[in-house]
Amino acid sequence: MLNLGREARKAGREISRADSGKKNEALLKIAEMLETHADWLIEENLKDVQKGRDSGLDSALLDRLEFKASGIKSMVEGLKQVAALADPVGEITDLTYRPSGIQVGQMRVPLGVIGIVYESRPNVTVDAAALCLKSGNACILRGGSESIHSNKAISSCISKGLEAAGLPATAVQVVETIDRAAVGELITMSDFVDVIVPRGGKSLIERITKEATIPVIKHLDGICHVYIDNTADHEKALAIAVNAKTHRYGVCNAMETLLIAKGIAVTLLPKLAAIYREKGVELRGCLKTCSIITPCLRATEEDWSTEYLAPILSIKVVADIDDAIDHIHRYGSAHTDAIVTENYTLARRFLREVDSSSVMVNASTRFADGFEYGLGAEIGISTDKLHARGPVGLKGLTTLKYVVLGDGHIRE
Repeated sequence: MLNLGREARKAGREISRADSGKKNEALLKIAEMLETHADWLIEENLKDVQKGRDSGLDSALLDRLEFKASGIKSMVEGLKQVAALADPVGEITDLTYRPSGIQVGQMRVPLGVIGIVYESRPNVTVDAAALCLKSGNACILRGGSESIHSNKAISSCISKGLEAAGLPATAVQVVETIDRAAVGELITMSDFVDVIVPRGGKSLIERITKEATIPVIKHLDGICHVYIDNTADHEKALAIAVNAKTHRYGVCNAMETLLIAKGIAVTLLPKLAAIYREKGVELRGCLKTCSIITPCLRATEEDWSTEYLAPILSIKVVADIDDAIDHIHRYGSAHTDAIVTENYTLARRFLREVDSSSVMVNASTRFADGFEYGLGAEIGISTDKLHARGPVGLKGLTTLKYVVLGDGHIRE
């Protein structure tokens, strides 16, 4: 692990000074290598899939693990999309003259070396490598043991692509051991790694947050809320509340709790319940909710703070926007929360007072995504306030430094 760190630090300096053309060339060469070695990649991936089946890996994880020909096509397309994005590195902003005559501004620069720990999905290896390279960073990738053959094969293609573009292959390194101790080493190598990004289940992220001695960019839970206000347009409210929950269940930006104002609950909840039942969603509600719709299980205290990642929804009838915001502050995870309202003043209040990384008005929480935000791609979602917040794209993998321009200026 220390050797990986040394090599990454050395490669990071070279990648940081590579121009956009060279980085884009590397991304396209990697895409070419993935296409050229597609059959071999699928063979290696099938080794992981078969091992997963033999060890009783559940169907959802197996689905994420297997990438097939269509998965390779998606990886290639992702690389091309990242290559087409504007390069944030070297951008100077807010350059202004000071009374002394000097010019002061800020330049966007790479973070350095990024360690990424993730589970299951081998496509993360390509996505992470692409974003780190384009933002001028070296990276050390540690995928899950269940995808070791896939990740090593993808890593080989990445190395070949980097070398073909004249960049160091060690700019992207995959940890090739499945020993969990490697993660403990990676997240404490502060001399060689500048930031850690965990992607996976709650237990993984909790462990890394607790043990890391390096800054971590992460979110722990996605307990997302939609609040339907008394002034909401009924059609908008129905569409948003259904989409936020049922578009996809196992994602961090799916709604887990629906809050609905008491003045509109009697009219709207039965309509929503009928749609949810048709889609197979189990409903758990407060006492008032259970009196309006049946069948509905009585929600427990634990339900309000649970990220289901499943067709289960908690529903609470609230008095007003103050009650809704209080509930979000008590039980939310600072990920994504939305209000449905036609009242501009209440919408502004919600935007200002709800302290989450994404706050929305009259839109589904499912939009909390790097691609939908125009970032092109994301390395994950951050609910922290430092250094990045919300979907983390290329700019989130850079930082700012002050630059000063003078012409022989001295301080009097």
